[in-house]
Formats: sequence, structure tokens, C-alpha cells
Amino acid sequence: MGKVLTEVRSTQRNLIPNAEDWEYHELPSLRGIARKAKQQPGYRFRDLSRCLNETHLKHAFSRMNKKAASGVDKVSYTDYQKHFDENVADLIGRLKRQSYKARLVKRKHIPKAPRKTRPLGLPVLEDKLLQTAGSDLLSAIYEQDFYDFSYGYRPKRSARQAADDLTVRMQYGRFGYVVEADIQGFFNHIDHEILLEFIVRRVDDKRFIRLLSKWLKAGILEEDGRINYPQQGTPQGGSISPILANIYLHYVIDDWFETMVKPNCQGEAILCRYADDFVCAFQYSRDAKRFYKVLPKRLKKYNLQVAAKKTNCIRFSRFQPSLKNRFTFLSFEFYWDTDKKGKPRLFRRTARKRLQSSKNDYSHYIKKSRHMKTPLLIDKLNQKLRGYFNYFGVIGNLDDLYKVYSHVVGMLYKWLNRRSGRKSMTWAKLKRLLSFHSLVRPECKVIVSRNKVWW
Repeated sequence: MGKVLTEVRSTQRNLIPNAEDWEYHELPSLRGIARKAKQQPGYRFRDLSRCLNETHLKHAFSRMNKKAASGVDKVSYTDYQKHFDENVADLIGRLKRQSYKARLVKRKHIPKAPRKTRPLGLPVLEDKLLQTAGSDLLSAIYEQDFYDFSYGYRPKRSARQAADDLTVRMQYGRFGYVVEADIQGFFNHIDHEILLEFIVRRVDDKRFIRLLSKWLKAGILEEDGRINYPQQGTPQGGSISPILANIYLHYVIDDWFETMVKPNCQGEAILCRYADDFVCAFQYSRDAKRFYKVLPKRLKKYNLQVAAKKTNCIRFSRFQPSLKNRFTFLSFEFYWDTDKKGKPRLFRRTARKRLQSSKNDYSHYIKKSRHMKTPLLIDKLNQKLRGYFNYFGVIGNLDDLYKVYSHVVGMLYKWLNRRSGRKSMTWAKLKRLLSFHSLVRPECKVIVSRNKVWW
């Protein structure tokens, strides 16, 4: 067993690319910036604005979403591509003359939860193109500074990986207390001046900083026609927003935890963060309570505040498993229990709210799509189920996966019988149909993290 674990760890280390090669292998200039940032952590980069040239813009354009919604100018990816060379030449000329201005950002509200929506900002394609190239430059620098426990909006990292790594670290660590935290309306409360001060620590280019400021202060066209000019925050949906959010939280949370909190803890302490949602685990109660008390003060200093309903300090120990001592992170509910051998194991199951919302989503989709040919409908459902099972298919969560699977089968039976004025589908017919066009069945996979493997 020990030999197998060693081989898997060694193989996985070889598969993980170096930070400087993640996204930059196609452009030598980005690879050079990444190497410089890694070798000299205190270096301030000059003339980044010169890198916003035709080569970088073509590279950025090739990676943009071709089906993304258009902005206020209604120019789509295809429209811009037809005269790409002329459009890019004009854009670069305006950048050099410093006559470039960020256009209005169209606001759209998408459903997030029952009676809740998430506001998205849709820049015009030209701004999105320039933001993507600027994001590449900042990523090349800051990917060398970001800590390993930061997962959100980073290349080769995902929410599932964050949940897997947290499970393994807590399973093999000595932790008895957990502080789960979330930041209230994070994207709407980013302080522009503080953010730019953070970036100036690594970027010594006034033209590039002014460009970032233009994107941050661009007017927002609301759905009712009003135009707002934000004094704080960055709209979700812009290509530059994810890296700016990560830079802000890198200094506010990550670096503070690594350089100030951990050295002053008397026991072990770890942090796992995905965007503005993060979990801290501590060995001793006094360390956890002190962090829980200081965290709101730290966030207030940078114009942020914790979401009271989603921030808690709980006892979470393998020696005291309890239904009450559970926490939710990235749509997983974490809890301690014993495995078949009677040993304590950290298990996960789908969070109750997420389980119910997923069922509702499948019900709504099948009802809306019942007019489709049945084989095509099943193919579409398989695509959705495959993604759902890949994310939630962890050891200990098979029952919840089958709840979703059974719910989908039940909704198929219900709505296929409502495609005409009479009942046309029986359970025997549905069973025979699924024998030819089968639905994807749930399965649980081995947890693989960068540190250990849990079989």
C-alpha cells in the first residue's frame, strides 16, 4: 500500500505543470514575465502597457467565448472577427494616443437561488478583448505569488479540487475546530483605491494602472435604462474581474493568514479559499476563537464584511462526531463518521439546499424540454447528469446521487405522459426505453489530491 501511494504521489507531481507554463506556453513574452516574477518576488514590472500589442490581442481573442452575449454595442464575436486586423489596429492606435475609453457595461441579472439573482456585467467585445489580454499579464505575475490554498478563478484548479484537498488535509491533520466564512457582497464592495495600491506593489506602469482604473469605473447600464458610475466594486462577467478579485483577497486574507495568523497560532492551522468563500481549520479552540473574533475587523479595514449567516466557529473533531458539527463548503456538507473498519473518516455529501435546487432544476428542464424527441432529451440529460455526478461523486455520497437519478427518472415518467392528451408511457415502456437509451448512473471516484490519495 505504501509503495502504491508513493508511486501515485510521484506520478501526480510530474503531471502538475509549473506555474510559469500553465497558460503561457504559446507566448514567450508571458512565459518570460512569469519566470521573472517567480525569480524576483519583489520586482515591479514596467511597460506592461506595451505588451498590449497585436500578438497578445490575437492570443486573447482566440481564447474568448465565441457564443458570449454581446455588450451595449451589440457587436458579437463573429462581427468583430470579420474585420479583426482593422479593429485591432484601431484599438492599439487609441491605446498609444491614450484616447481609449471604456464603454458602458450592460447589467444582466441571472437566477441564483429562490427569489435571489446574481448581477452580471457584460462589457462590449472590444473591452472584453483588452481585459483578457490585461488579465493574462496580471496572471503571469501573480500566479507566482498566490498561495497553494487559493483555488478560485485560477488555471488548472477547480472547486472540486479545493474540496478534495481540504478533505485530505483535514483527514490526515490534527484539527478540532473549523471557522467557515463568506464575504457579504464581495464583488460589489472591492475598494478601487486599495486594489490599485495592491497592484502597484508589483506593477510600475502608470498607463497600465490608468487602464485598470477605467475598467473599474466604467458606467453600468442597468436593465431599466439607468446608468450608474460605481465608486467601488467590480462587475462579475468582465474578463479582468476574476484576477482582480484574487489579487484583492490574496493581500486581505491569504497573505495575512500565512504571515500573521499561522505564526501566532499555538497549534496547526490551515486555510482553503475558493473566491470569497473560505474555510479555516485549527488544532486548538483558542486559536479558532481568536481568528473568528479578529476576522470581521480585518475585513472592515478593507471595506468588506462577513456574511453573518454563513460565518461560524464550530467544534469539528473525529473524536466528537455529531450531526450538529457539520459545515458546508462548495456545495458539500463535511462531517465525521466511521468507515467499514470502524476508523474515523471525513465524509462529504451534497449540501441539502444544493440537493433540492438540483432536483428543481432537473424538473424544470424536463418540463420545458418535453417536446424534444425522447432520445435527444435523454442525451441532453446525460450531459447534465455526467457533470453533476463528476462533481458530487465522492465516497459516502452515493445515496444522494441516486436520489437525483431517481428524481430524473420520475420526472421523465411524469412529463413524457403529458406530451399528449392521454397517458402514453408506462413504467414498463420507460424501463424498456432506458435499456436502449440509458441514463448515466452515479458512481463515486477515488479522491486524489496534491498530497495524498484516499482509496
